Amino acid sequence: MNYFEENDKLYSIVDRYPETIPVFINNGFPQMDDEAQREKFAKTISLKHALMLKQTDLQSFSALLNEAIKRKAESGIDGINTEKVSDPDISLTGLLPCPVRIPLLEQFSRFAEGFEKDSGLQIAHELKAASMGLDWVEKNISGLSSHENLPDIFISAGFDLFFDRKKIGRYKEQGVFSDLSGYEKYNELFDGIDLKDPRGHYSIISAVPAVFLVNTNELGDTPAPKSWKDILSPEFENRVSIPIGDFDLFNAILINIHRNYGDDGVFRLGKSLLESMHPSQMVKSSTKKANRPAVTIMPFFFTKTVKEGGPMKAVWPEDGAILSPIFMLTKAASAEKIQPVVDFFASKEVGETLAHNGLFPSTREDVDNRIDLSNTFMWPGWDYIYSNDIAELIGHCEEVFNSAVESAAGV
Repeated sequence: MNYFEENDKLYSIVDRYPETIPVFINNGFPQMDDEAQREKFAKTISLKHALMLKQTDLQSFSALLNEAIKRKAESGIDGINTEKVSDPDISLTGLLPCPVRIPLLEQFSRFAEGFEKDSGLQIAHELKAASMGLDWVEKNISGLSSHENLPDIFISAGFDLFFDRKKIGRYKEQGVFSDLSGYEKYNELFDGIDLKDPRGHYSIISAVPAVFLVNTNELGDTPAPKSWKDILSPEFENRVSIPIGDFDLFNAILINIHRNYGDDGVFRLGKSLLESMHPSQMVKSSTKKANRPAVTIMPFFFTKTVKEGGPMKAVWPEDGAILSPIFMLTKAASAEKIQPVVDFFASKEVGETLAHNGLFPSTREDVDNRIDLSNTFMWPGWDYIYSNDIAELIGHCEEVFNSAVESAAGV
């Protein structure tokens, strides 16, 4: 059954079926997650035309939309509307990775219903799509004068906000947060990189690995890169697509490159930049008529959407896929009442959703991440993290990276 026509305007579709918004966001239409941008963009273009511009198959995309609509009709859950509870007992804020946001929200809704009934406590939650960016979270905490007004639980990927000593980082230094995950040991997939916070402030429940997608048609005589060191070589100057718009992943890349190669490495990474694309564009970059990157850096999840038999080949770096950790920050003072909620997000069920639906490997020990144990990861280490002002370091790396980009452009 089709719930819409190919010539329907995008706005008409999402207005009638808001549960389709994540489908658009996850497949190359990030502007659909912002109400103002959606109002401006979606009213002017039809589904057919929008997919033609994205070089996306209409039939396949329509099937995704219909599936989301059917699932909403059957479950009554659209995963879009946030819970507005006045004077809640527990507050939960964060950003969920787009590919797993809907199934996680469905699981959480079932959990919350039972928890509230059994405990008599009410949960207010706002769990937006990661494409919203941390600016949305910052707006929620800007102006707070005390940690008492902070949400009880934060969930999000990325280093910037959680380590910035002028933002949430200042509360961490006051001992506000405590790792309540209960994880004594992390999944064996992460053996050797010491992901567990030795100071017990942060929980890491999962991570987003960054790998390479190589366009073999564009390599010419250049061997395919096998490591991040290769990406920084002169052979790949102006030939790499880097996810600058994905701030969480981009910041993780900057931090790790700086940790291993210093300012020179960050500068050479900037020299390698051809352009920045959304991952859904990256997997189709071989069809571009100009500025085709030889290599794109992207989340591991999106490499699985590449058409088999084509020129695009996924490469797991020999020196490790760079990790953007998915943090869970929990207030120590709220431990007693929030522990069941923390246990839900630290559960095997959630870990498997992250690992199996999104290819975001779970740190939970008993989850099968379905990733070969020979694949390694790159992680800066807690000593490096705690010995640096991460926000200042990111700002410095951005300056070095941008200077290289401007130099390459002759600015």
